[in-house]
Amino acid sequence: MKKLTFSVILIALVLAACGPSTTPAPTPTLPPAVTPTNTDTPVPLPTETVTVTSTPAYPPEGLGPTNFPTDVDPLTGLKVANPALLDRRPMLIKVQNLPRNSRPQWGLSMADLVFEYYTEEGGTRFSPIFYGSDAETVGPIRSGRFIDDYLVRGYKAVFAFGYAYVAEWTRFVNSDYANRLVVERSGSPFKRYDPNGFDYLTIGTTDLTTYATQKGMETGRQDLSGMLFKMEAPAGGGAATVAYVRYSGSIYNRWDYDAASGKYLRSSDTVDVFTAGETEKYAQLTDRLNNQPISADNVAIILVNYQEYSPGIWDVQLTGTGKAYLLRDGQVYPVQWQRSNAGVVTLVNPDGTPFAFKPGNTWFEVMGLNTTVEQSGQTWRFNHKMP
Repeated sequence: MKKLTFSVILIALVLAACGPSTTPAPTPTLPPAVTPTNTDTPVPLPTETVTVTSTPAYPPEGLGPTNFPTDVDPLTGLKVANPALLDRRPMLIKVQNLPRNSRPQWGLSMADLVFEYYTEEGGTRFSPIFYGSDAETVGPIRSGRFIDDYLVRGYKAVFAFGYAYVAEWTRFVNSDYANRLVVERSGSPFKRYDPNGFDYLTIGTTDLTTYATQKGMETGRQDLSGMLFKMEAPAGGGAATVAYVRYSGSIYNRWDYDAASGKYLRSSDTVDVFTAGETEKYAQLTDRLNNQPISADNVAIILVNYQEYSPGIWDVQLTGTGKAYLLRDGQVYPVQWQRSNAGVVTLVNPDGTPFAFKPGNTWFEVMGLNTTVEQSGQTWRFNHKMP
C-alpha cells in the first residue's frame, strides 16, 4: 500500500510540474523585460556579446577535435576569460519558446550551444548548453523532452528542467545520470519571477554549479572531444546570407548574415502564418539578460529522425549520422552530422573526416528527416517535416 501511494504522488508531481506553480517562491530582482521591435531589418550587432575572447593568431590547422589547450573551450574553440570554468560539467538548462509573450528569454546569448527542436502542437523548445561562460539568469525554464536524454549523455551535463511527462521522466530517473537531474524542490537554486501575472521559473549557472557540488554530484573536467574549429572558412561553400527555418505556422525564424561581425542574427516569428500567401513577420530576438541581439557564429541545420513515442510525443533520436547544412561566414556547406552514443554532436565530410566549425557559438536547428530545402540566390529555406 505504501509503494502504491508513493507512485501516485510521484506521478502527480511530475504532471503538475509541466505547468506553472500555484505557490511561487519569493520574487527575485531581475532585469526589466525588453520588447522586440517588429522589423524585417536585423539590428546591427554590438561589438561585444559574451565574456569569451578570440584566440590571437588562431592556428591555421585549427583546434580540435581532440587535445584542446586547457584554456580553450572545446565547445566553442575559443579561449575563455576564466579557465577554471572548464573544470566543471556543462549545464543543460531547458528554455521555452512559446507563448511569444515569454520572449525574449534570459541567458541564451551566453550559451556555447543551443539546440532548437520541435516539441508538439507546432511549438519548439530550446536546450542551451552553458560551459565556458556563466549567465546570472536563464529561463523561462520548462519541462524536459526525450531529446535531452541524448544531450545530457553526450555533453556529460548537469540537467536543470521543470520536470517532464511520465514516460520521459521515467527515462531520466532510471538513467546513469539520474543524480545530475535538478528540478524545483526545497533547497534547489531555482527562482520564481512573476512579471504581469506570469510565473516564470529561472536559474543562474553559478548557483547551479554550487548546488551540484553541494549535492555531491561528480564534477571535474569532462571529455568533450569531437568538434574541429578553424578560423578560415572551408573551400566549396555556397553563398548563404539569409536562412529561413520554419518548424510550423506558429514557429519560424530567420538568420541574417552580418558581414561586419561575421555572425548570423536571429529574428523570430511575431504572428501565426498557416495559410499560403500570408506574409511571415519577424522581430529581432534579443537576450533579456543583457539586451544583446541573439547571434551565432555557426548555424547548423541537422536532419534527425523524429520517432513518435505516443500521439503528440516525439523521441528525437540524436544518435548516429545524417544529412546536415552548416552556415558560417556567409556560406552554406552540405555536410553530415554525427554523434556516438556518448559523444557530442559534430560535423563530418562524406569521408568521415571532421568538418570545421567557425570558432564561436553554434545554434543547432534539429529538423525532421523529410525537411525540404529550397534555394533562391543567397537565400535558403528549410521547412521542417517529420519523421
